[in-house]
Amino acid sequence: MDVWDLASSNGKITMTGKTIRVLVVDDSAVCRQILSDMIGGAPGMKVVGTAADGRQALECVGTLYPDVITLDVQMPNMNGLATLDVLLKRRPIPVIMVSSLTKLGANITLDALDRGAIDYIPKPDYGVDLRSTIQEELIRKIRMAAGADVRRILALRQKRKDRRAKRLAPQPPRKAPCEIPASELTDKCVTIGISTGGPPALSVLFEGLKPPLPPIVVVQHMPPNFTKPLAWRLNALSQLSIKEAEAGDVLRPNHVLIAPGGRHLVLRRRGGLVRAALDDGSLVSGHKPSVDVLMRSAAEIYARRCLGVIMTGMGRDGADGCRLIHQHGGYVLGQDEGSSDVYGMNKVAFAEGNVDRQFDLEDAAATITMHTRRLAAPQTALA
Repeated sequence: MDVWDLASSNGKITMTGKTIRVLVVDDSAVCRQILSDMIGGAPGMKVVGTAADGRQALECVGTLYPDVITLDVQMPNMNGLATLDVLLKRRPIPVIMVSSLTKLGANITLDALDRGAIDYIPKPDYGVDLRSTIQEELIRKIRMAAGADVRRILALRQKRKDRRAKRLAPQPPRKAPCEIPASELTDKCVTIGISTGGPPALSVLFEGLKPPLPPIVVVQHMPPNFTKPLAWRLNALSQLSIKEAEAGDVLRPNHVLIAPGGRHLVLRRRGGLVRAALDDGSLVSGHKPSVDVLMRSAAEIYARRCLGVIMTGMGRDGADGCRLIHQHGGYVLGQDEGSSDVYGMNKVAFAEGNVDRQFDLEDAAATITMHTRRLAAPQTALA
């Protein structure tokens, strides 16, 4: 029986009664204490042990049998990545990485997500206000992780790696796709919302997408300093140009803007151009950046020429945005349950009737491309 039910209709997580056993791994005694206090004070959770490095963690797992592990990224003796690799080989167990808000911490965390970590949180040592926010996020993520099918997620990621290796093998030449003039793409837009399980999924997606395509804008739930390294990674493997959004960036065909962590990405029409604006306002749907905020602004500007894409993630952010895209005449695609690390945000949007078609992640690039071609068919001017 799963510890937590992730499939409720409103995207919330509900308790089934079993106490979640957590092992806290961090080389800092202060962080171990802070995390232990946060977890120990939450209903239905118990810290069964702590460890100061990866070697101690591996010893504890064999005797304490935790349901979830919080794992420091940077540790002496045996770092987080090495520990994660051994852990997942010995026993598929949900791991949440605990990372410093630095470029190095972000890059290592992205590596960990690729290797099978379920999620991550920033280090809880940046002031009382931030600690409170992190505590709420930590508890929510532990509950989600405790109910995750790690074997299934690892199998999905290995399957994707195998398919990627096959795609990278020499292939016979293919007929070039029909070119679409940029003038037929500038007044269209693809908006993507994604959360838990997002970085590995976005790698699969953007490796498969090829020009010509309309402007693409993405909200991936991440803290500050994480979205820029993510954009760099995606840009390195994609034929599209991908960057973290900055205020004033113009939406252009074959270019992708990723909302910066900690700020809402809003689209604004100015004259004949659509530009990115950044908003430091309150959380929306529990997040900043919020998928709902981005999709709302895109729906208002692009109307029926907006393609919404809602993917793996916990909660319901994006469900209202998908509804608004529908109301303005646009089309919405949703990642299916079988290929999602967490079938949450996309499930809510689908259950509420605001997803026109679901897709497997391996078919995501082809499906999105097909529907952007439909957007490019001759139509009247934008509303």
